Order: sequence, then structure tokens, then C-alpha cells
Amino acid sequence: MNIKKILLSAAALLSAAGVLISSMLGSQKPTDDIPTANPVDSSLEVHFIDVGQGDSTLILCGDEAMLIDAGDNDKGTLVQDYLTAQGVKSLKYMIGTHPDADHIGGMDVVLYKFDCETIIMPDEEKDTATYRDVIDVMKNKRYTNTLPEVGATYTFGDAEFTILSPAHGYDNSNNNSVVILLTHGENRFLFSGDAQEPAEEDILKCGISLKADVYKAGHHGSSTSSSEDFLNAVSPTYAVISCGEDNSYGHPHAEVLNSFRMTGVKVFRTDEQGSILAKSDGKTITWNCSPTESWISGNGTHVSEVPDADAVNTYVCNSNTKKFHYPDCSSAVDMKEENRVEIKATRAEMIKQGYEPCKGCKP
Repeated sequence: MNIKKILLSAAALLSAAGVLISSMLGSQKPTDDIPTANPVDSSLEVHFIDVGQGDSTLILCGDEAMLIDAGDNDKGTLVQDYLTAQGVKSLKYMIGTHPDADHIGGMDVVLYKFDCETIIMPDEEKDTATYRDVIDVMKNKRYTNTLPEVGATYTFGDAEFTILSPAHGYDNSNNNSVVILLTHGENRFLFSGDAQEPAEEDILKCGISLKADVYKAGHHGSSTSSSEDFLNAVSPTYAVISCGEDNSYGHPHAEVLNSFRMTGVKVFRTDEQGSILAKSDGKTITWNCSPTESWISGNGTHVSEVPDADAVNTYVCNSNTKKFHYPDCSSAVDMKEENRVEIKATRAEMIKQGYEPCKGCKP
């Protein structure tokens, strides 16, 4: 066979192969029948569920769901129904921040209803029926607990979250709260459970930037949390307070609202606005409602705008600690009568007299 015939035969074979390949490609399903993968910047939803005086936050990213706390014992079905309404079939993560009833009370109901890939709770046991109910469901479904480790990072759809606390065991259960920083594109959300000032001080030392766009206010807006240094490090644009209407604790406390107002933080509250939804596209955050404009504390005190430094106010002073407070500050309310002194003066005059402004209410 001469060279010319060989080349012609090869060309014929290549042509036939091309027809076959073209036929095979043409038999594929149209691209619009193929499920579209979530883009890298797929949206993230954070649902701050209104569970009254308690906490429960549902986070959705792509096809994955995470729940942080589940409200009190009588809120389990409410949380379950809320998740079902959002199309949740299973949970990738369930975080029980700490074993107080207003955080894990409904967790047994949720875990019974939804399969869960990873459960994260602190290394703390509590001798309560609420805690035992959660552990019993975990045993029945053969779940194990993943202990939080500071610095550990978990993937969640197109987002990720990092454990910030607890760094060690604390005597106060609130300080054992699992604290996480959730990152979605350029947006960051900080969830701090009921962590109080001692835990916040340790978080400040963890070496991780705490800057966040949204801060889930610690301990339902209590003055035991959201300390000045911690709030400065977080520097949030928005704060969300989860608390019950007319709750017996006076949450949120006036000094915390005052800190938010003085630093220009926009506040959302479940006691006033019900369940709150924040949506992130990786760059911007949108909300299902506008920030509150009431600035009224849980005990009915109206938080004024940034105070006039030259204005004369009535301050409650502690003759022992030499600190002065607004009258509705929790430190003033709990002050021993023998140390309590009320003085009418300007802020500058108080400092000149040797008193130091309270770091909580910031008079």
C-alpha cells in the first residue's frame, strides 16, 4: 500500500471518529436539566429565631444547615417547626453553647427530629433533667459530642466558622459558652452565647481578629457581657439581642444599649421585632426589618442619645470602689446601701472629685 492510500485511510478513520464523538455529545441531556451547583458566593441566611427569653439561631448556606441553641424546654417544637418551614431536612452542625435550659432546652426535640452530622458542646455536665434529655437522645441516635477547641475551623457550605472559646473550664457556666466567628465572603458574624467578661478577656488574647459585621449580643444583652474592650475589638455594624418581652432579668440592660448607641451600632431585638433574618451575599448584608428605634431597656429605661458632657446628672457613686454609675446600671442597683452615694454633678466634676466612670454603663 502506497503512502497516499495510507493517508486517505487514516483520514477516513478520523472522520468517522469525529462523527461518532459528535453523535455522543449530541445525545447528552440539555444543560438546563443538570442541577446547577451553588456559586462560590452563594447566599447565607442567619435566622435569629424568636424563642422568648432564650437563644436559637438557624444558619443556612447552600444545602447545609446549622443550629446554634434551641431555646427553652417549651420551645423545642417551635424551633422544630421553624426549621421544617425553612426546608431543613438535616443538620450539618448543632451547637449547644452551654447547658443552661434557655439554650439547650429544646435541643432534644430537634435532635430527635433531624439527623445531625456534628454536635459541638462544651466539656460541662449539668445535673438537670434538661441536660439528661439531650444526652439521652444523643445516646439513642449514637451521636458523640465534639468538644470545642479554640482555633479549630469548620467548613460550612461556602462559609466557615472558627471556635473562639472556651479556652478552659470556668466555674460560671455562662463563661463555658461555645463562641464562634462565622465568615462568609467579606462578611463576619460573631455568636457568643452567654459568655461574660472573664471569657471575653480570654477571647481577646486568642490571637484571632474579632472584627465582625454582626454581633449576636452576649447573654441576651446583659451588662455581664459586651465589655468595653471586647466591643471595641468586635466593632460591629449591627447587634442582635435575643430576649423575651417583659423578661424578669431586665434584658437588655440599659448600659449595653447605651454602649451600642454611643458607638453607632444598629440594634435588632427579638422581644420587639420577633424572628430576625439577615442575608449575606458575601459582600453586603440585608435584613427583613429595620433596626429598632425605641432604645428602651428591659426594665423600661429609655436610653438617651450620646450624653452631654456638660450636663448635670444624678449619679450613683460607690464610696468604696470610687466608681460612679447611671442610676439604672445593674452595679448601682445591686450596690450595698452603706457604699451608696447619690451626687448631682457633671461628668467632669465627678472625675475631678476622684470618681471613675463605670465601664459598663459608661456615664
